[in-house]
Amino acid sequence: MAFRFQFGFNMFPEISRRFNTQYRCFSVSMLPGTYRQDVERGGKIIMPPSALEQLTRLNIDYPMVFKLTNKKTNRITHCGVLEFVADEGKVYLPYWMMHNLLLEEAELLNVESVHLPIARFSRFQPQSQDFLDITNPKAVLENGLRNFACLTTGDVIAIKYNQRIYEMCVLETRPGPAVTIIECDMNVEFAPPVGYVEPEKQIRKDDNVVDPADLMPARVGFVAFKGQGNRLDGKKRKDFAQSEIANSKPTYIRGIPDYDYKIGTLTFLRNIKPANNKEIKDPDQFKAFTGEGSSLRKSRK
Repeated sequence: MAFRFQFGFNMFPEISRRFNTQYRCFSVSMLPGTYRQDVERGGKIIMPPSALEQLTRLNIDYPMVFKLTNKKTNRITHCGVLEFVADEGKVYLPYWMMHNLLLEEAELLNVESVHLPIARFSRFQPQSQDFLDITNPKAVLENGLRNFACLTTGDVIAIKYNQRIYEMCVLETRPGPAVTIIECDMNVEFAPPVGYVEPEKQIRKDDNVVDPADLMPARVGFVAFKGQGNRLDGKKRKDFAQSEIANSKPTYIRGIPDYDYKIGTLTFLRNIKPANNKEIKDPDQFKAFTGEGSSLRKSRK
């Protein structure tokens, strides 16, 4: 009697294998044919067709992200792939990527497929103060990062805007030192550019400041020795100082606050004198133009 066993799952799951190969690296300017500016502006490389055949047979994660390692200097970075049209045994990189890896033309480069977390935060530092002249730097950076697949902490990437190349150092990435930025919602911050010095705040007196003494009403009544005096020859007096003019201003005295004030109430103060209290006048008080006056012409009787 035969028994047939059927299982609804795969007893031998496919083992995940990674792509790990070495190639001779060259800059994009060495690529045969027309110069590829789209490769130079982004963070993706061009690989040979054999790499695509090998990648399709492996159980790798998509989108394809690779770790590039210069084993001579132990410098690493991460990138994506743009096309599989390079010559066999060669890969073509942007110039800024070769500069970060300290690579020369035709040197060996190790290319390994990896899985990176999705970016949530990144912090950049412009390498030139000219970046401050851009009106909307975040929009410029967002547009430039569309040609990138991932970011690595410590890399100096190149962003082209308005026929100029701006270098940006990746100071920090979260949640890890290397992240993928494909279809992600990432917060971006900028550090002060290299060589930037915060301008010192100069405390200067505002010309529009009004002296409270100038707002006080003019003095009423006689003011003794208010005149300045003049010389007969028209010259200024030597014994007259400007401090005397400043001292002639009334002294500004701030009001006394109402310490018994209750919240929610309004108090109106009116200076009304009682009608019964008569004002006592000083008999020696000076009165201007109180004389009778005389006429030079005698009146006819």
